Amino acid sequence: MTTFHTAKVNGVSFVSSRDSISEKHVQPILSTQANYTAIMPFGFISDLEHPELHYDSDRQWFGETRQGVRQYISALKKSGFNIMLKPQIWVFHGSYTGHIEMKNEPAWQEFEKTYKAFILDFAMLAEEMQVSIFCIGTELEKFVQHRPDYWFELISAVKSVYTGKLTYAANWDEYTRTPFWSQLDYIGIDAYFPVSNMQTPTVEDCLIGWKAYHKAIEKHSETYNKPVLFTEFGYRSVDFSAKEPWKSDRSMTATNMQAQVNATEALFETFWQEDWFVGGFLWKWFHDYENSGGANNNQFTPQNKPVEAVIKSYYKTFK
Repeated sequence: MTTFHTAKVNGVSFVSSRDSISEKHVQPILSTQANYTAIMPFGFISDLEHPELHYDSDRQWFGETRQGVRQYISALKKSGFNIMLKPQIWVFHGSYTGHIEMKNEPAWQEFEKTYKAFILDFAMLAEEMQVSIFCIGTELEKFVQHRPDYWFELISAVKSVYTGKLTYAANWDEYTRTPFWSQLDYIGIDAYFPVSNMQTPTVEDCLIGWKAYHKAIEKHSETYNKPVLFTEFGYRSVDFSAKEPWKSDRSMTATNMQAQVNATEALFETFWQEDWFVGGFLWKWFHDYENSGGANNNQFTPQNKPVEAVIKSYYKTFK
């Protein structure tokens, strides 16, 4: 077993908003004992085959622009947080980014050009702001599958402008086929693994559900001699929350706080004590704490829900 002995990344994924942020918005994150935040500026494409990506536009929310990202990072670092900068693509109508696939070679080349500009702009900002981790992409399986040489070149280009740690956020069913882990510092996984079919999954059932995945992830870490980082993890406060944890649509509506608590506890119990596992970023946290989450919210955020106590306990224990 490979041992890395690194301090744990106890992170939250901080959602961009229309507004700048202040100490008021940062304080509730500190209360969770988190030490990292992920900042996620978005670039937009109109459909899965459209080669032009738009970003840093005055039509976007402040927190998604370069100016906003700089302000968010400054405010969070002032309170002692380390940062992962994680630029992502949003496909209009919410289509899954893993299915982005151009129709022909000219379209691929155009898409690659605009994606490289997007990533390098934020990589340079990450260097300027001394960001600890930079993520070069999120859940882009078909893009990686069809254009592997491009990704190796992109990584080299990022390394020419950014000197911090690098990762890529592979979907839970994608990471074993990602070809460039040897070029990065962390094996990044968006950890929405299905681990229980129960309406209210128990901790015990989720622990059993994790066993095979745990072994495979550890083996992958050993193969590449790289620590694993959960670039996203989390569960909705909803029935069957651990059955298909990636689901964010409105087909699941029954609020279930205990399901979220139990599934989250099992994930922490499975991974946080492992030396080859560096930590992860909880999905997701909104700046307006008082009006986020709560007893009637069935989405991912842990805010104002019982699961917050679970997160605080593990983040306080593993530092």
